Amino acid sequence: MRIKKQKDFYEIVGDQLMFTTFEGIIHKRRFKVRLFFEGILTGLITGLVVVLFRYLLQLSAFGLERLYAFLGSHSLWWTGLWIVILSVVAWIIGRIIRYEPMVSGSGIPQVKGAVLRQLNMQWLKVLVCKFVGGVLAIGAGMSLGREGPSIQLGAVVGQGVNSLLGGIPVKERILITSGASAGLAAAFNAPLAGVVFSLEELHKNFSPPVLLSAMAASLTADYVSKNFFGIRPIFDFHTLPVFPMKYFPLLILLGVVVGLFGVVFNRSLIKSLNIYTKQKIVPKSMIVLIPLLLTIPVGFWIPQALGGGQELIQGIHNHQYPLMILSLLLITKFGLTMVSYGTGAPGGIFMPMLVIGALTGGVFSGVIETIWHIDPSFSNNFVVFAMAAYFTAVVKAPITGSILITEMTGSFEHLPALITVSMTAYIVADLLKSQAVYDQLLGRILAKERGGYPDKTSNSNTLLEVTVNMGSYLEGKMIKDVEWPRNCLLVNIKRGENHVIPGGDTLILAGDYLNILTGETHALKVKRRLLQMAGYSQVEQVIKDQNTGLTS
Repeated sequence: MRIKKQKDFYEIVGDQLMFTTFEGIIHKRRFKVRLFFEGILTGLITGLVVVLFRYLLQLSAFGLERLYAFLGSHSLWWTGLWIVILSVVAWIIGRIIRYEPMVSGSGIPQVKGAVLRQLNMQWLKVLVCKFVGGVLAIGAGMSLGREGPSIQLGAVVGQGVNSLLGGIPVKERILITSGASAGLAAAFNAPLAGVVFSLEELHKNFSPPVLLSAMAASLTADYVSKNFFGIRPIFDFHTLPVFPMKYFPLLILLGVVVGLFGVVFNRSLIKSLNIYTKQKIVPKSMIVLIPLLLTIPVGFWIPQALGGGQELIQGIHNHQYPLMILSLLLITKFGLTMVSYGTGAPGGIFMPMLVIGALTGGVFSGVIETIWHIDPSFSNNFVVFAMAAYFTAVVKAPITGSILITEMTGSFEHLPALITVSMTAYIVADLLKSQAVYDQLLGRILAKERGGYPDKTSNSNTLLEVTVNMGSYLEGKMIKDVEWPRNCLLVNIKRGENHVIPGGDTLILAGDYLNILTGETHALKVKRRLLQMAGYSQVEQVIKDQNTGLTS
């Protein structure tokens, strides 16, 4: 009877979405079960899409290696023909980006924007364009990775599943996050890292419904991927010895060096984007041709450096490159990545970032072996640790970085060392006031999308969920004593497995999940204020950084 009265009330208000959201809160268990099975469906479809994406890129990488071996032993006319083909590829990629701008770059900033309800992705259009554009850009040899596109492909699959099943906006955000988890899991054979990355970097929320759906999607996609590509980790470092405690001070030094390089990476990436934006010489539709032409000399020298460059890491592991060659490879891969990503071509920086980190670790190892004569059997340890630290310094996600490299290398024995070097790199990058790369990229996108404001004509509502931290403004206060933000309504408090109907005398406790209904036009400002009240001052600052140009 109470539910019927509440339903009548919301129908009188005239917004059916509000009742749908309210019903989802009251029937939380049923809501979570639906999310679980829809997460599995999202993971299954994402796994199949990403497997096909990976397979085509593997064929392209194998073909490029054979192609440059052929071009190196035949007439220059064949190289001229390849330049013509690259010109056609550049024109097609330019047309794709112009047709659907949301597919430019890695796609992770776009997914962050969609989760924050600041950007709108047309899921089918983005799915097709990102897939085709990513295969062309990465497959042609640009220094871009498959992981960012895989995350965006998974995110739009989740969005599509929600749309086809007649889902609500609240559930859409969760399935986008779940699809992103599945995309990273299928791209790296790393299901746990997929979940942690999506929650730590994208959703900023570890609530049970989100975690349940993301884990279901990630494990399902990983299962599909491993059935096609095998169960071995992406990088085979099974023989890596446990790093001795007496060398841990070197990890601090490595963290400092990699942290500095991570800051240089972020600032160079933004600078590259700015240069391409301001240049007037090359037409926008053909700007991708610049890095494509630069891939030709790299392809003749070392074709393994093209694309993501995964094979380079295996070469470092097998000690194929002397110190001088490692240094040249580091400079080459860094420069080609900057030139490639700056064009906005569909492709990510995930794998190139890890490759640059591995090369940095290889150079560091070679230098300290020469200076301090440490045991060379630990050289590969520095390579692996530098990958995690570089990821942390660039993305500012230390938990994801450590777990990702742990899963990708197939060993958990090195987790303490990984955390040590990652946190050192994080602190160095933070002291130098380096913003997370995906936050900066999202800010650039929002600056072009009406300053990041949602559509002013939208009447849709969205549900925000905020966890109350210990010692925050909200802890220990009655609801009637809180100065709540305007344009919002507290509709439910989740306390453990129980749901508390909020009233004026209800006491707010640390650990409570507050479900707050607001309009999409007010969601960003309300979210900022609520995070501050709940004790998330650092998170609020991140959101402010993501939304360059916004006023409170």
